[in-house]
Amino acid sequence: MGPGMRPTRGLFKLQRLLDQHAFWAQGRSVRDLRRMLAGSAAVVSLWRGRRLVGFARASSDGVFRAVLWDVVIPEDLQGQGLGRQLVEALLNTPQLRGVERVYLMTTNSAGFYRQLGFEQAPGQDLLRLKRS
Repeated sequence: MGPGMRPTRGLFKLQRLLDQHAFWAQGRSVRDLRRMLAGSAAVVSLWRGRRLVGFARASSDGVFRAVLWDVVIPEDLQGQGLGRQLVEALLNTPQLRGVERVYLMTTNSAGFYRQLGFEQAPGQDLLRLKRS
């Protein structure tokens, strides 16, 4: 779905946005994107007409912890405040509004997130178990 909940081939547009602008999310199938969305506590998207220009999602227990995932704005639109709008909208969803701590991982956008109030988590390590 797209703006106004009108059909816009939204899953295919999300797939293209991730393939073109998110190195960590390239090659995700529409089937897996559908499952991802269903399993997310909160999802936000930004549209300019029928063009998907931003996407972000979060997982959360709704009380103590939340993690932001897949925050994406196309490079040609960065620096226009869309990323801030996207993250603030996600943080203000009912599912995340009262959560005690919100985490995220970033490879090259730490400066952007610091502007939004995020800070380095002292004494914590990022660990992963890769299954595929």
